[in-house]
Amino acid sequence: LQLKLRAERLHINSERLQVIADTDLDHILEQADSMTPSLLVIDSIQTMYTGDIDAAPGSVSQVRECTSRLLRFCKERNIPTVIIGHVTKEGNIAGPRMLEHMVDVVLYFEGERSYQFRILRSIKNRFGSTSETGIFAMVEEGLQELSNPSASLLAERSDEESGSAVMIYLEGVRPILVEVQSLVVTTAFGMPRRTAIGYDLNRLIVLLAVLEKRCGFTLGNKDVYVNVIGGLKVNEPACDLSMAVAIVSNLKNRIVPTDMVILGEVGLTGNVRSIPRIEQRINEAKKLGFKKFIIPEGNYKQIKDNDSSIKIRGVKSIQEAMQLVFS
Repeated sequence: LQLKLRAERLHINSERLQVIADTDLDHILEQADSMTPSLLVIDSIQTMYTGDIDAAPGSVSQVRECTSRLLRFCKERNIPTVIIGHVTKEGNIAGPRMLEHMVDVVLYFEGERSYQFRILRSIKNRFGSTSETGIFAMVEEGLQELSNPSASLLAERSDEESGSAVMIYLEGVRPILVEVQSLVVTTAFGMPRRTAIGYDLNRLIVLLAVLEKRCGFTLGNKDVYVNVIGGLKVNEPACDLSMAVAIVSNLKNRIVPTDMVILGEVGLTGNVRSIPRIEQRINEAKKLGFKKFIIPEGNYKQIKDNDSSIKIRGVKSIQEAMQLVFS
């Protein structure tokens, strides 16, 4: 009944789609051998079992043996097979790690339940690159590909609010423009709070220490909250400088120019370090109408074709970046 209701919602009515509600792998392979499907999907490997192994479904021995039989079957019959696995609370594939070593491709399908964005990320690929990612939106009819996720993420950005900045992070090799927001308020407790949504909390703490030591901003008595719009998680060091600018913007109630993109990794000495694929990031931002770019000085020297329609400035330190943004 669940499958029927879902098929009706997704408008799926195909005579070529066959469903077997069984967990006995031997019986499943017997049916697949007689039907010779174009694609075999196992959902999920933790529920499969074989009578040759005296263990409960989902155990290490059952998962290993079932995966081994599926691998041998699909190689001999030349049938592409998709094995769906459970994940742990940390987001890793449940079960033995050798499961990932046995298969040819490992794909992670990630996303927060309260947000519409889903990311299909390749972790292992024996026949191609692992740098490609797919970004989708969950709608009523199922998943829809987002050909321009940057425009969707920036669609509701306000032009006249402090504490907001735009950065470009790489999802694989795909540059995506994202808005980061910050809120800085005087703490009501003895110990100030630091809260990060979509950004590494440890990097935020280090960033606040650099702002206080190298730039002279008083943050020891402030609660600091940062958020990455869209439910995305950015762990790339190239996002440090834009996050620091967003924090100072709200602290000083100064607005960051709406057509400006800020990029760079911030070191403990306050220096701004180079980041990879700078020209690819800038070209993506140009498509959405951004005209001003603050990037590391090391990357500025690498740019070969300086477009006259945009303004790019290279900075060596976080202090220099603050002066350029808020001058």
